[in-house]
Amino acid sequence: MLEKTDPLRAFVTLVLAVVLTVLIGWILVIGRSVLMPIFIAVISVYVLLTASEALGRLPVLGRLPEWMRRGLVLAIFVLALVMLASVMVGTAEQVIARLPVYQKNLTDMLTGILSRFDIEEIPNLSTLIETLWGRINLQRLAAVGLGSVGSLAGIIFMAVVYSTFLMAERGGFARKIAAALPRDRASQTHTIVRDINRSIGEYLAVKTFVNIILGLLSFVVLKLFGVDFALFWAVLIGLLNYIPYVGSLLGVMFPVLLTLAQYGSVQTTLLVAVLLTSAQMWVGNALEPRMIGRRINMSPFVVLVSLAVWSSLWGIPGAILAIPLTSIIAIIMASFESTRPIALMLADDVQALEKSGEG
Repeated sequence: MLEKTDPLRAFVTLVLAVVLTVLIGWILVIGRSVLMPIFIAVISVYVLLTASEALGRLPVLGRLPEWMRRGLVLAIFVLALVMLASVMVGTAEQVIARLPVYQKNLTDMLTGILSRFDIEEIPNLSTLIETLWGRINLQRLAAVGLGSVGSLAGIIFMAVVYSTFLMAERGGFARKIAAALPRDRASQTHTIVRDINRSIGEYLAVKTFVNIILGLLSFVVLKLFGVDFALFWAVLIGLLNYIPYVGSLLGVMFPVLLTLAQYGSVQTTLLVAVLLTSAQMWVGNALEPRMIGRRINMSPFVVLVSLAVWSSLWGIPGAILAIPLTSIIAIIMASFESTRPIALMLADDVQALEKSGEG
């Protein structure tokens, strides 16, 4: 009887796990507008708290009270988000205004390339481009672009509000856990939260610092070549570098394409692409591994799968949040015996995870 019951129980558990996974995915999709600012706020608080602790180790700022350090970090965070939103809105409007100039540069470049191959009669190239261009409704494109920027600004505003309240209420979180759960459950929950805070907080803080360095290097390169909207592209490169593997490629591709449209010169575009790629490779292969190390213990395959899943659910914001969110799930799974085998399958260094479980 026991032999028949165990396979049945395992099958029922598997079915319930699949149903729960599908239900959670459905909730994440339909609740995107509500849940995304909350998740962004939670992830941002990890960065802010780690930055506040880093300020506490400085000679002068370390003497400030903890609440004052957190308030200073939060104020810098809000100011940075406001500046980011203003840069995005201003850039969207300026790009729309300069589209005719970019069109002319690309047309002249194509004409010059065809002329070098002794193609004297270009088969209505300019007419074809003008016809295709005339069918594009620039006002509709501008409305869609500005609408997307406005939606992003709304998400950022709600994330700031949530982050403020989370920072203010964090001190009483431990007391709430102790009052709501039995002693053994409360102790286990404290351990899980501590592990998440240490792993995610350190990873995001170091990753943010690395991305700032990459953004500064990219800004210098773009500014030296006089590329339009250099600040916007540098910020975008830094943000996209949160996305593993794909983000660095996208970060270089957008400003390189703009350089081609701005100058209509293949040589200039290739030089900008080489310099931006070199900065990406130095950061990705030398600086980032040295600073981040193994703070996030996930296999490369799991990273790619999590990137695909979260980006399909929430788009680019989901791709940026993929690693922290998946890491939180892995840490929670590693804390329970029933789900620990799944955490072992997600890990890159299995021995390190086993040692942490023994400790």
